[in-house]
Amino acid sequence: MDIVGRCASFTRSRQAKSLGLYPFYSAFSGRGPGAARTVGGRDVIVCGSGDYLGLAADPRVTEAAAEAARRYGTGSSGSRLLNGNLDLHEQLEDELAQFFGKPAALVFATGYQAGLGAVAGLCRTGDHVLVDQEAHASLVDAARLSRAKVHWFPHNGTDRLAAGLKALPGNGGRMVVVDGVYSMRGDLCPLPDLVRVCHEHGATLVVDDAHGAGVLAEGHGTCAQYGLTDDVPVISLTFSKAFASIGGAVLGDRAVIEYLRHYARPLVFSAGASPANTAAALQALRIVGDEPWRGRTALDNARRMRRALSALGYRVPPGDTPLVPVDVGDELRTAVAWKLLLDRGVHVNAVMPPAAPACLRASFCASHTEEQLDAVTTAFADIREPLAALDLPENDLAASHTSHLRLPGAEGSAETWVAGIRHLLP
Repeated sequence: MDIVGRCASFTRSRQAKSLGLYPFYSAFSGRGPGAARTVGGRDVIVCGSGDYLGLAADPRVTEAAAEAARRYGTGSSGSRLLNGNLDLHEQLEDELAQFFGKPAALVFATGYQAGLGAVAGLCRTGDHVLVDQEAHASLVDAARLSRAKVHWFPHNGTDRLAAGLKALPGNGGRMVVVDGVYSMRGDLCPLPDLVRVCHEHGATLVVDDAHGAGVLAEGHGTCAQYGLTDDVPVISLTFSKAFASIGGAVLGDRAVIEYLRHYARPLVFSAGASPANTAAALQALRIVGDEPWRGRTALDNARRMRRALSALGYRVPPGDTPLVPVDVGDELRTAVAWKLLLDRGVHVNAVMPPAAPACLRASFCASHTEEQLDAVTTAFADIREPLAALDLPENDLAASHTSHLRLPGAEGSAETWVAGIRHLLP
């Protein structure tokens, strides 16, 4: 089969759409109060956003973006290396370095590029990169593109990491790559142990703090949460979460940042971040410093929902971050749960393999009101019975009360479409 023909053979997304159970690419069109947004012409409470501090629609942030567009235009019009470097980029870098307690920072056009630049930019042929098996895809891609030898260690498995480092040959550099907060489980990396292991084996530790920066430790992130900012040589982060924009940055010693300014290919061979995105991130950073209550509120809301969902009988792992994964079972149950919640005005993220094991990945923000959190709890309570019906053998479905299982876009009896989904999502 040729490459284009291979694409034509991919039918799962079309089948899921025909069943009304396609959980991806929801088209949002506007924002309401708190964490409300509009999708498909109806208002929903969004419980999957990375807007942890509720700044994406803050008038101070949107006006900063608009003013930058008026002053600088809509784009940087070139690579920062040549003609796309703005004084705004450098101002953001100075304030990022100061806020996070590192000597220097380097701003990229996306968070993905920041992780890519940090890992692939610093490593070369003959080096070794050891990556946590649940690290973000950008870090996985970065390791593969780095030209270094890539090794994997079990999630948060510092003993296995130490053994892997010990077994490496003496030549070549060594880098360990982890997330500060893991985006699927919402758990923290064991940073003290990682710092110790890297120190003992002469490895450079890179922490991607996409989900911790701006939230944990009064906004200063995962490394500050552990009091280990000075012990982590390289930190990367994104602006698309707490900083209400698009872009990312790498923080480290001045020598590291100066090197990356010339050897990080995602920076050198891509246009600089737009003025509007840069100004939005800069304004958000200042608000994070002035209003640390936002991060505390996001964490309090997540704790409240962990308790509420656990009390309803859902499998929710322990944690103390805004990310709250809810295990409802296999892909079938996850897709159905996503749709049933959406019908009740709650939008969560349905995560499917191969990205991660199937689950509903919820996140809770400073902008969620008490009324919205109550409504989310009620929606999760309401779908327990229809989800339980999916556990019945197919030949018993007809004898059960399954009228409430029929979904818009799914024709025929409940048992027909359940069987169809089981075929679609084995």
